[in-house]
Amino acid sequence: MAKTALVVGASGIVGSATAALLIEQGWRVHGLARRPTAQEGVAPVAADLQDATATARALEHLSPDAVFITTWLRQDSEAENIRVNAAMVRNLLDALPKPTAPRHVALVTGLKHYLGPFEAYGKGVLPQTPFREEQGRLDVENFYYAQEDEVFAAAERDGFTWSVHRPHTVIGKAVGNAMNMGTTLAVYATLCRETGRPFTFPGSAAQWSGLTDMTDAGQLARQLLWATETEAAHNQAFNIVNGDVFRWQWMWSRIADWFGIEAAPFDGTARPLEQQMANDADTWRQIAQREKLAEPDLNRLASPWHTDADLGRPLEVVTDMSKSRRLGFTAYQPTDDAFFALFERLRTDRLIP
Repeated sequence: MAKTALVVGASGIVGSATAALLIEQGWRVHGLARRPTAQEGVAPVAADLQDATATARALEHLSPDAVFITTWLRQDSEAENIRVNAAMVRNLLDALPKPTAPRHVALVTGLKHYLGPFEAYGKGVLPQTPFREEQGRLDVENFYYAQEDEVFAAAERDGFTWSVHRPHTVIGKAVGNAMNMGTTLAVYATLCRETGRPFTFPGSAAQWSGLTDMTDAGQLARQLLWATETEAAHNQAFNIVNGDVFRWQWMWSRIADWFGIEAAPFDGTARPLEQQMANDADTWRQIAQREKLAEPDLNRLASPWHTDADLGRPLEVVTDMSKSRRLGFTAYQPTDDAFFALFERLRTDRLIP
């Protein structure tokens, strides 16, 4: 019999990629979201994880072999991030029937495990790069830690195995996602081409010239499935990136070339996208109408604030993958190819011209 998976946040960048891979591998997939979207092969489960009673009702007849938690809700403070997101994980795991067969729960967090939450991002004493899993937690409150603790407590209570996955910035497609650098840069490049504005790197000198890495959503999905099916990976935390490193001064030109524009020279001054794109909503709507695009609302495609947070870091960010490599995870994804594949998909789906 096919194994059954519950993908939480199935309409997001990571969740949709994970669901697609599981279906390809013969799993039966249930996709949980507050407002599920139609996804081929995915059985929709509508639930608001902030509502414990409604979540329990939605999941009472579902006993999955694996659970993939790929969602969170941003709040106005880290205290609220902790309260809301810890409760969502707790409500989810409390709602599932206690497993009568082996079950694995995989939680997706990220590099804020090492960099700190938004309120203390990149500040204070940080671990050395490359970031390694054994470096542990910072001495600050962080909703990622609270999510982990909910998984650990439920695993001890119910007897399932777990894994934690820490991607860098994720490249993938999901309309309406609040953390979406790939689509944001595609929209920005399109606007620059349309208006004749310079395609200007928005971030810091440290990011422009330092080494960095990223995570393709498909690469993350492959590690999630690998950890689920690999006994040696159970009850472990893993970093997950594509496997290459690059400098933005190289990647920026590669992206510009794809869109047929020139990359503007970088003079060391940060010019955040949130400022550059502040008045672009009407221009995008006009482009969408003329080109018959699927999404005329700029705010549902681009997340300048999040891209600015990543590209504005004052320090080099590189991630070590040795732990999972030693255990047999060998998948690799060149980051420029990941960007180009996303841009092609956005064009095919009529999200960019």
